[in-house]
Amino acid sequence: MLNLMGEGAAATNAAGAAGAAGGGMMLMILYIVVIGAAMYFFAIRPQKKEQKRMQALLASMEVGDTVVTTSGFYGVVIDITDEDCIVEFGSNKNCRIPMRKTAIAEVEKAGQE
Repeated sequence: MLNLMGEGAAATNAAGAAGAAGGGMMLMILYIVVIGAAMYFFAIRPQKKEQKRMQALLASMEVGDTVVTTSGFYGVVIDITDEDCIVEFGSNKNCRIPMRKTAIAEVEKAGQE
């Protein structure tokens, strides 16, 4: 009879442990969701905002605008196509280089100062 009581107590403890393990699993899932949301708001969302800003900046680029390339060169836009533009660097009128629009880091409008 003493042996049967020990088995009954062990079954009760096992059921309690399974319930605690289920609660621990829910807490772990909650942590994963919170970390995923934090990554979205601190990393992915600002990057998408910056991409939209750069796309709008490059779409509004016109002939005569002053640009800064990603390599740090200052120049004036001479011609624009869909994906490329021709930029004139320095006061030498023979230094015209075709480049991708994605190589433009900043745009200053011709009339701005």
